[in-house]
Amino acid sequence: MTRLLKTCFACGLATIVIAVVLPLATPAYAAKRVALVIGNNDYKSVPKLQKAVNDARAMGDALKQLGFNVMVAENLNRQQFSEALLTFDNTVEPGDTAFFFYAGHGFEIAGQNFLLPTDVPAATEGQEELVRDASVLADRIIERLQNKKARTSILVFDACRNNPFERPGTRAVAGGGGLAPMTQLPEGVFSVFSAGPRQTALDRLSNEDANPNSVFTRTFAKELVQPGLNMVQIAQRTRRLVSELAESVHHKQIPVYFDQMVDDVFLNGLAKGAPENAAPAAAQPKLAALPPVSVPRVPPANESLNAPIAMFSRNNGGWSITFSIVDPALGISWRLGDSGDFRETGFMDILDPRTRKRMPNFSIQLPADTPGGTLQVRYIDANGEMQGPFPIKFDPEAALIHDQRKILDMTSTSWLSFREFNGLLVYYTHLMSYRCAIRQVKIGIDTSMPDKLLTMPACNMKDPISIPSDASPYLKLPPSTKFVSVELTYRDGSVSEIKSFRR
Repeated sequence: MTRLLKTCFACGLATIVIAVVLPLATPAYAAKRVALVIGNNDYKSVPKLQKAVNDARAMGDALKQLGFNVMVAENLNRQQFSEALLTFDNTVEPGDTAFFFYAGHGFEIAGQNFLLPTDVPAATEGQEELVRDASVLADRIIERLQNKKARTSILVFDACRNNPFERPGTRAVAGGGGLAPMTQLPEGVFSVFSAGPRQTALDRLSNEDANPNSVFTRTFAKELVQPGLNMVQIAQRTRRLVSELAESVHHKQIPVYFDQMVDDVFLNGLAKGAPENAAPAAAQPKLAALPPVSVPRVPPANESLNAPIAMFSRNNGGWSITFSIVDPALGISWRLGDSGDFRETGFMDILDPRTRKRMPNFSIQLPADTPGGTLQVRYIDANGEMQGPFPIKFDPEAALIHDQRKILDMTSTSWLSFREFNGLLVYYTHLMSYRCAIRQVKIGIDTSMPDKLLTMPACNMKDPISIPSDASPYLKLPPSTKFVSVELTYRDGSVSEIKSFRR
């Protein structure tokens, strides 16, 4: 069976269209929703693609259903790419949800990801700077959205992992053969990749597969519009379905995502009080150019832009949950589930300068065995009026994985430690303590490519940080060992940067 592999990331501008729709699904926290969707097929000097433009159009349609103001751009050269990003910048305001989708060629150089416009020149060994100068740095897009103070930034890259500059009989530009993991994201950013490290993304499953979209985009676009799913659930479902489809043709493709969102972001949710059978907004005329977009947004009735969010942390005593509320609050109360009495959180011995009253306690504690459910949170605002209740989903397993993943990212210098005791030992106690967020640990002894699996005990949800008495948290190393490298595969399928630890 012949498989056609997608030759990487995508973008270009033979056509740029903008479709503006009024929000159908109310943003949970953002002022408005804006999206830039780019698909590049028609490359001049590197291999052309077949489905990137179709993928961009499919994603644009899905995002319109979710109430985004969408700009769809196709076959962009370097200048047009810059103009599209500038227009996107001008639409993003503080508090917005910003969505960026890119399908086409991408390339990694020295750990940085570059998106390739259609006029990127052919390059050979030693011409990495040529590629850098002619391309768009993916990290720069994140930085621009951070500068615009977007509350949530979602970036989706439908790309493969092979080198678009490879030519028979020549030495290619030195790069990672794909895109580097985005593990060090700023707060509020969520990124999704169509394939994992060193994997290729399938355009189609066989020659008989007539679907106009790539295997990843056809799946992701469908999951994106499913009601009641947050972004983590969408990414996890997409990963499972794409992996199963690829496995059906004996190919390995496991999408990965990197999550630094502070909110539990649900894109397909209706505003409080909005009718569930609301009719879709009429499609607006498509424009043939890309002028600055300035569309006044009329907030739906009963919309709250100040709904609380929650941060979950697991400790030996149970769950610590901290609420974040934009408004000054005179009191906070909560309950687990849709019935029963609300409990007051109490007060701290601190005066809130905004209200000149004691500041309410923003944290609550739950027992370790608390089942999943929905927290209902309400608060009294500075005018003495009750706001809420607001629903916050509590999924203990997902919250534990999310919390431990953040701890591992922040404490990467502690993953391994050396000790000399009857020989040379390397301890990985820290990794064992936060193993519930880890699927696999690989280390390399005096090599920068980890190739040895470490045995980890199973996650114990009842006591996740403790290390079983029969588990050995160290390895004995040859006395001549100079350094050990380590790579983590997280439970969500994403892969960490390779870290090196020297004696």
